[in-house]
Amino acid sequence: MNDYQMGAVESRFADIIWTSEPLSSSQLAKMSEEAFNWKKSTTYTVLKRLCDKGIFKNEKGTVTSVISRDEFYSLQSENFVKETFGGSLPAFLTAFTKRNSLTQDEADALRRLVKEFDEKEDK
Repeated sequence: MNDYQMGAVESRFADIIWTSEPLSSSQLAKMSEEAFNWKKSTTYTVLKRLCDKGIFKNEKGTVTSVISRDEFYSLQSENFVKETFGGSLPAFLTAFTKRNSLTQDEADALRRLVKEFDEKEDK
C-alpha cells in the first residue's frame, strides 16, 4: 500500500501541481521558487518523494498526478477514521460533535447522504 501522507508544505506544493497540471518540471521549479523560495534541487527532491509515494509522476519532464486531489483527501479521511476510530464513522461523528455543533445545513447534508445510501441499498 502506498504512503499517502503529506506534511503542510508538501500539501501546498501538491496543490500547485494539481491546479497547474500537466506542467513541466522546470515550470514547477519556477513556481516553487516563487511560492516557497526553493532552489531547483529542493523542488526535485520533494517531487521525487511525492512520486515515490505514488501521488504524482514525472515522465520525460512532465509532471502529472496519479491520484486527484479529491481522491487524496478521501484516502486521508478514510485512513484517519480507520486508524483513530477503528473505522467507525459513527464514533468519529460522535467525537466530532462533542466539541463542534453541526449546523442545520450540515445535519441536512448528513441526512441526505444516509438517504442516498439507503436508496442505493434498496436497489
